[in-house]
Amino acid sequence: MEFVNPEGFRLDGRRPMEMRRLQAEIGAVANADGSAVFEMGNTKVIAAVYGPREVQNRSQQISDQALVRCEYSMANFSTGDRMRKQKGDRRSTEISLVIRQTMEACILTHLMPRSQIDIFVQVLQADGGTRSACINAATLALADAGIPMRDLVTSCSAGYLNSTPLLDLNYMEDSAGGPDVTVGILAKLDKVTLLQMDAKLPTDIFENVMQLATEGCKAVAHYIREVLLKNTKQLEYRRGV
Repeated sequence: MEFVNPEGFRLDGRRPMEMRRLQAEIGAVANADGSAVFEMGNTKVIAAVYGPREVQNRSQQISDQALVRCEYSMANFSTGDRMRKQKGDRRSTEISLVIRQTMEACILTHLMPRSQIDIFVQVLQADGGTRSACINAATLALADAGIPMRDLVTSCSAGYLNSTPLLDLNYMEDSAGGPDVTVGILAKLDKVTLLQMDAKLPTDIFENVMQLATEGCKAVAHYIREVLLKNTKQLEYRRGV
């Protein structure tokens, strides 16, 4: 199948190094301490954060830092052909762990000892890049909750199809079986917090694909900062500041 036509356009009309449209909304869950909806093209994710609060299970309490917990789920209606799965299936457990570890890299957990931070993310609509969208939604929800962080952690994927590096894969591209690299970074610190690859690549091509994904992460970080700034200005306007 041809994923990049002779004119240099992908199946959805984008150029190889062009991201999908980003859209986000803060405060989507009224009773959460922080929440956000984040969209990357047709992939739509909602995240809610609760905490820092008292640790529910005292045996899990950590004396010198906060306990971070994460639960990932995928709505049964998120894709047309998804089979109904029981809560806690292997893929959900693995992605929950990836998101938690990525978030722990940015949260200043030592400032909140003996407390607990719960992060819930759910995919409402899936069209590729769900892992990255979940991380971006969680970051925005954490910022909305006022959780202290070293930096915003953002994520994006890139792949290699038809001998061409492609940024921000959609479902059809992601399902093509080509190499796919998912990256998460602390943008200002320029530190990688997540790197996953599902196929082998020659070193030179891998470096190009990873660099492309990293640039995508930085673009997401720029967008999230704009969303947070806009939200701050709106709050100040309402308060008459």
